[in-house]
Amino acid sequence: MNITPLIWAITIAVTIAFFVYEFFAHVRKPHAPTIGESARWSAFYIGLALLFGVGIGVFSDWRYGGEYFAGYLTEKALSIDNLFVFLIVMTGFAVPKIYQQKVLMIGIVIALILRGGFIAVGAALIENFSWIFYVFGALLLFLAYRQAFGGHDGDPSQGKVMQFVRRHLPVAEEYHGDRLTVRLDGKRFVTPMLLTIITIGFVDLIFAVDSIPAIYGLTEEAYIVFTANAFALMGLRQLYFLIGGLLERLVYLAQGLAVILAFIGVKLVLHAMHVNELPFINGGEPMLWAPEIPIWFSLLFISLTITVAAVASLIRTRRVPGPGPRQGAR
Repeated sequence: MNITPLIWAITIAVTIAFFVYEFFAHVRKPHAPTIGESARWSAFYIGLALLFGVGIGVFSDWRYGGEYFAGYLTEKALSIDNLFVFLIVMTGFAVPKIYQQKVLMIGIVIALILRGGFIAVGAALIENFSWIFYVFGALLLFLAYRQAFGGHDGDPSQGKVMQFVRRHLPVAEEYHGDRLTVRLDGKRFVTPMLLTIITIGFVDLIFAVDSIPAIYGLTEEAYIVFTANAFALMGLRQLYFLIGGLLERLVYLAQGLAVILAFIGVKLVLHAMHVNELPFINGGEPMLWAPEIPIWFSLLFISLTITVAAVASLIRTRRVPGPGPRQGAR
């Protein structure tokens, strides 16, 4: 793709404008959004993301359009898993519902900033060290294993990071509106709201480590990586309130994501074998016999995996009273 600095500047400016509008229009005045409000905005952002992908296909090349859609689906699935952790964090810190929008908005902005940094680093590594695909592939296989057999069961409000913060900072026991600090009896305290945001920041860092190698396994175009991530994060706040308790019913989402990450990890290793010259392997020549997985197959595989995981989850939790325990999440 031939993306000029002007196009990059416009894209970043529009992305920032959307998030600024989100803050001033929906988050500045604390309220619990209705289902209708959440549904309308979720549909708007998803429709905008799909329209953008069609635009890439029409005005650039449908190969890039396919890469964008595969990346967007993967990042959206990972973002929904991110929402589940946000739910645990806000439950652990007992964040009042009217202030949850602000926490989500700050968390999403942090996620976008972190992913932007990882995208830039990833692009530089790929440009200068083609063997980095082996590293990305191995990392994704490890993350797939962790995704399938890890757990979300810990209480983030009692984690090691929060224990460290509480030892070194005076913490107020109660919320004081949506303030991050408060003065009590002449002494400055941090509020549970600030602790929640700190925890969300660490969660975002972990998810950025997962998401960026995954999408670079589907495309080497930094522009597609950035826009797929930006659109996956747009509307995430509304989606949180829209699907609500449905998050806890997605008991097989972690396994579905593990399959996707493992698939992309294998795809990266095969790609690395096909393009890299390693001195001690195959006489120092690229292994051209290694198959390359086409993007149409990646898009189909990712779509089917997400669908099967969602349908199986809903069937499982329909037969079991109440939401079943979410298995194998991070």
